[in-house]
Amino acid sequence: MSTILACGAWLKNTACLLQDGQVTWSPLHGDLGDPANCIALDASVAQLVAQADGAIAAVAHDLHPDFFSTQLAVRVAAELGVPAIGVQHHVAHIGVVLATQQVSGPVIGVALDGVGLGTDGLAWGGELLLVDGAQWQRLGHLQLLALPGGDVAAREPWRMAAAALQALGRGADITPRFAAAVGKPAAQTVQTMLARDLRCPPTSSTGRWFDAAAGALGISVRQGAEAEAAIALEQLATAYLASHPAPDCRGGYLIDAAGVLDLRPVLARLFALADSGDIALGAALFHLTLVDGLTDWITAAAGTHHLSTVALGGGCFFNRLLVDRLTTALHQRGLRTLLPHVVSCGDAGLAFGQAWVVSQQLEEVPVCV
Repeated sequence: MSTILACGAWLKNTACLLQDGQVTWSPLHGDLGDPANCIALDASVAQLVAQADGAIAAVAHDLHPDFFSTQLAVRVAAELGVPAIGVQHHVAHIGVVLATQQVSGPVIGVALDGVGLGTDGLAWGGELLLVDGAQWQRLGHLQLLALPGGDVAAREPWRMAAAALQALGRGADITPRFAAAVGKPAAQTVQTMLARDLRCPPTSSTGRWFDAAAGALGISVRQGAEAEAAIALEQLATAYLASHPAPDCRGGYLIDAAGVLDLRPVLARLFALADSGDIALGAALFHLTLVDGLTDWITAAAGTHHLSTVALGGGCFFNRLLVDRLTTALHQRGLRTLLPHVVSCGDAGLAFGQAWVVSQQLEEVPVCV
């Protein structure tokens, strides 16, 4: 059995060593934007190398070349005289599910999170995949949204709501809608950026669609912590559904022939609900429409590929309302759902998925957690 060292993700970084089907974890280092966490990761990787019982066959890492974890993996692999092998972020999320559930595939994989570099150089995060061991294919993704200002848009949900307005053909509404909350100059600047496609890279991120919904409803303008807007949206939706019937979600999404799941129709409804003050209803509507869209999307892919098992991975599956509603809906369609067992569905568990995918690439390895 090959021994694989994996250097993990940028956010919530951990590294791990996979040997003889067993995984050994480093401590949680945190986000690698902090130099202290990079130093800690370097020390942890050295310790994992020392713990290896025999030769390490490969070092796994994220595809992003600028991540410290990637650069460390390349350096350590060179020192060991073994290959450094990149693993696409969302494939690694599905790898965590398959490793912990001891399933090699083929499965339909659904990876929903904030961001991970795609093979096309774009920011992915709402991915429909066919995964069979180390082999995979992208079957579809969420409709792309612009990130006005790049990474700053992930910290300011109003920017994602503005991007949704632009995507709806309503860019002229951006300044009137958001000037009071963020100031007229900021709103005008973002409106111009979106109109001219200046510093507005596209993303298929589910997390950014949650931000757009929260921004559209006025729940969050700027976030003080990661996923703050999405958590607030979930809490409002959960409370609403505890005492109200489910809203009518018909017509809230589109799925095209290329496998793109488009949530723009429900975003249009959220702006209208915000104007009428029905904020909690809007939060519930967004969640249930997303569930309905995902269910149809996944079911169609499973039917096309004659599969009945669906692996769900990525940080959006910390959302209990999403998980409960989606797994129930998929079970009603006759599909079996898998989530990570013991290991986090978010980036803290990603190293395990990286190691598992590389182990599958080199040879079939049974894994125990």
